[in-house]
Amino acid sequence: MSDKLIIFDTTLRDGEQSPGASMTKDEKIRIARQLERLKVDVIEAGFAAASQGDFEAIQAIATSVREPIICSLSRANDRDISRAAEALKSAQRKRIHTFIATSPLHMEKKLRMTPDQVFEQAKQAVRFARQFTDDVEFSPEDGSRSDMDFLCRVIEAVIAEGATTINFADTVGYGVPELYGTMLKNLRERIPNSDKAIWSVHCHNDLGMAVANSLAGVMIGGARQVECTINGLGERAGNTALEEIVMAVRTRRDHFKLDCNIDTTQIVATSKLVSQITGFAVQPNKAVVGANAFAHASGIHQDGVLKARDTYEIMRAEDVGWSANKIVLGKLSGRNAFKQRLEELGIALESEADVNAAFTRFKELADRKSEIFDEDIMSLVSDEEHAHGNEYYRFVSLVQHSETGERPAAKIVFSMDTKEVTCNGHGNGPVDAIVNAIESTTQSGAELLLFSVNAITTGTQSQGEVTMRLSRAGRIVNGVGADPDIVVASAKAYLSALNKLHSKVEKLNPQL
Repeated sequence: MSDKLIIFDTTLRDGEQSPGASMTKDEKIRIARQLERLKVDVIEAGFAAASQGDFEAIQAIATSVREPIICSLSRANDRDISRAAEALKSAQRKRIHTFIATSPLHMEKKLRMTPDQVFEQAKQAVRFARQFTDDVEFSPEDGSRSDMDFLCRVIEAVIAEGATTINFADTVGYGVPELYGTMLKNLRERIPNSDKAIWSVHCHNDLGMAVANSLAGVMIGGARQVECTINGLGERAGNTALEEIVMAVRTRRDHFKLDCNIDTTQIVATSKLVSQITGFAVQPNKAVVGANAFAHASGIHQDGVLKARDTYEIMRAEDVGWSANKIVLGKLSGRNAFKQRLEELGIALESEADVNAAFTRFKELADRKSEIFDEDIMSLVSDEEHAHGNEYYRFVSLVQHSETGERPAAKIVFSMDTKEVTCNGHGNGPVDAIVNAIESTTQSGAELLLFSVNAITTGTQSQGEVTMRLSRAGRIVNGVGADPDIVVASAKAYLSALNKLHSKVEKLNPQL
């Protein structure tokens, strides 16, 4: 077996299946470029047959991202596979990832197919996918709850048809490390041609064991690819966290004896970008990328770290990107310095006009707060990209009044299909008043599921980043807005969410 561990990132596919985490094409491209800087081996860019939007995002990533393998998911049918192949046509290196459920429960209740029908469809899907690329991955969905004899039969057949990667999917997070790893080991030992494919693990975190199961699959089962997401984003309780896998393998190389290509200094930047785009905040005590991951409050710990850092730190903060470039620019900074910082952050704007527009917003922000952080720059560029995207709703201005003993009132001006409208509202608080004012005109009928405020950086001058999660007719979307005034940020976030609800593009992602 190889001593190289392949990192397969599915943030843009499985991660996007988190309710409210859907991303625009431009946002997906930004994340894909950052994943390229992180040096992941494979980017699962989406599910091409899910929607026209997903197809176009995969197509754009395949064109603009050249180093990693670009992958599209597809169900085990000709239409999905053809769609994936078309989206991946311009990729330097491409992979089609096809799957079908193999557990008795899924076959009977979901697919309504017999085991023999599933067996034939799996073989035909791999055979068809091989017409478009030599790199074909096959996943038995709900593999950890599948019958061992049937799994062996299916996997042996798809390898014979040309599958080059076999992904053992713990789709519902049912696995327990020792059992999951042993099941994978038994599969590899029982299947005669198992050595003809790379074995992969894809674990969900329903019982909090996704990382442990994945590592057991590697150490016990012999897997050499781990499928994971940034910040553990994903269906239900999420997926295996990329940053935890990578740093476990790196920190405990004495045990794992494996290497991977990841540039660990890009981990924190990638985590922050994904969090900012999706609106899913990272909990402070999250391993590796949480704000407290390298903080020490205990006097005993502080004393130990001051005397010898490795007394309480098994990793160095700078090795995962924590110490790089804290404060970067201020109001006296020029356009060239700003442009250079964009390049260092991996932000590629399409034209000089876009750079100029972002720089104008930067100067406006610099007049309001003395120190500009990387997170501020990422936020204002995101706002600029939204503006460039000709959104249906666009924030213009806000007047808000709140006084003890008086009912808060708000007057907001925003554009609606390029036409400016002015509306007024009252509420229990300033945010409630803003929402009521907007709804008096838009009448969206959306239900507010989440209202979250986070400081983008430290200090009272920090921009506030507000996330609004809305639901309507079964669709759940996140809107994110940032501003030094959190009331203004709230208005931007609500309008951002309404823009996503207004979009006619629907998605139907399979749950792998």
